Amino acid sequence: MIYNAAKIKEKMQEGMVAFANNKYIKSISDGMIFMMTPIIVGSIFMLFANLPIATYKNFIDVHGITFILKVPVTFTINIMAVLSVFFIAYNVADQFEKDGGMAGLLALISFFIVTPMGEIKNNNHIFNYISFDWLGPKGLFVAIIIGMVTARIYVFFVQKGLVIKMPEGVPPAVSKSFTGLVPGFVTTSLALLIFIIFKYTPFGSLNQMIYNCIQIPLEGLSASYGALLIVNLAIGVLWFFGLHGTIIVFNGIMAPVYLAMDMENLAAYEAGTVLPNILGYQFFRCYVFMSGTGMTIGLMLVMAFFAKSSQYKTLGRLALPMSIFNINEPLIFGTPIVLNPFMLIPFLLTPLVTSSIAYIVTAIGIVPRLNGIQIPWPTPMILSGLMEGSWKIAVLQVILALISFSIYYFPFKALDRRAWEQEKKNSVDNA
Repeated sequence: MIYNAAKIKEKMQEGMVAFANNKYIKSISDGMIFMMTPIIVGSIFMLFANLPIATYKNFIDVHGITFILKVPVTFTINIMAVLSVFFIAYNVADQFEKDGGMAGLLALISFFIVTPMGEIKNNNHIFNYISFDWLGPKGLFVAIIIGMVTARIYVFFVQKGLVIKMPEGVPPAVSKSFTGLVPGFVTTSLALLIFIIFKYTPFGSLNQMIYNCIQIPLEGLSASYGALLIVNLAIGVLWFFGLHGTIIVFNGIMAPVYLAMDMENLAAYEAGTVLPNILGYQFFRCYVFMSGTGMTIGLMLVMAFFAKSSQYKTLGRLALPMSIFNINEPLIFGTPIVLNPFMLIPFLLTPLVTSSIAYIVTAIGIVPRLNGIQIPWPTPMILSGLMEGSWKIAVLQVILALISFSIYYFPFKALDRRAWEQEKKNSVDNA
């Protein structure tokens, strides 16, 4: 039985590690991580442009400062798909040890080709334009597909030697530009073919088809309460077996969907309309990953201030500063939570309870929906709640922290009692 359990664990770890290290999954995940810098920068300017202080808001509106503050938002958040297609293609090529810059450039060209253009007629002149509507979150899934496909075609041609090779002595930059000619012609032609085909369909463009048939249904599924529970359980179970469930499930699979939902909320927040989504990337940051995966802020508090054993009291106080900034690996591996049956139930139960409470009180309107502003991962609770739109969110975070404390208290105390008794026994034996 022990052998079989060990084998099952080993196979599960191998499968999950292989999934997490899959070149394409990793490229999407790494690409989205790159994206957090411009998104956070844009979110900060968005926050400054929309602080809910009447005097301040009137002042910046009257003096035209609001418009100025929204310029960085336009060229960070509102071109999110453009930035993503480059970084995803770059990372795909990099996974195959090929030139990421050229792959990213070709992906950008392909992305712009398939993106629908508008037309404005002014007297005898016709002006074409691309709406920001498709360059931002609405075009994210097209960016992911185009980025991966274009980069993979580029890598294929380079690997097979189907490129123009320059003689020795030619400057590297010139040689690289000629290397990209053949795959560039192929990817551009393919993108043009896609543009032509979809132009004559009821959708009118690849972007509209992806948005209607893939992105909206995925967001609908991911926005459900059931999806919230499944994502939480999957993350917790993987962590219990020593696998980074946050990276595998959240960053690797769900991040693009939840990030797009946050961007929808952010656009509504900027426009002053009703926020459409309860869930999103920041929902997990505020209500699920508070102090780290497993909502371990309660475990940290009971360990730091109520542990009797020296080992847990010391661990809790050492982990306290890091837990404040949402880093809980010392607790996960130091307690340990990994493969520890004492901690399995509270580790899985706590985020289920806290996220359920947050979902319900948001759905019935007691607490407002998060505005979708992207804040840095280490932002402490309360501050993150205030930045996401309301003191009510910050108060809810405090309440959820107390609930986390109550769930972790008794299972941890049982673990702590054993450690304390062992310490007393060791003290007697060494006397």
